[in-house]
Amino acid sequence: MPHDPEFEDDEGPDFLDELIAEETALDPDFPVKLQALIERRDLLAKLNAERERQAMSQASVAAAMATSQSTIARLESAGTDTKLSTVERYAATLGMRIEYHLVPIKS
Repeated sequence: MPHDPEFEDDEGPDFLDELIAEETALDPDFPVKLQALIERRDLLAKLNAERERQAMSQASVAAAMATSQSTIARLESAGTDTKLSTVERYAATLGMRIEYHLVPIKS
């Protein structure tokens, strides 16, 4: 995870810093996995905001995708590891598309 000096304090690492350090000690790939999770959450939040901007309900998006409103609610909560094809269908329902770009992992 990138260090953000704006949130630095004189007391040293906080609980989150310690948790990340502990998880990284167990799994050296943890920071990369965490960053991917943050990016997925951000994408789903943007899709949710776009749905709301278009004044579409979860139920209307679900109907257009031939799925249930509860599926859309779960997807928007970012609490599940949603398939890319589902996210793409959601975006298409909103008149959007997802672009993918390969970038090097920063260590």
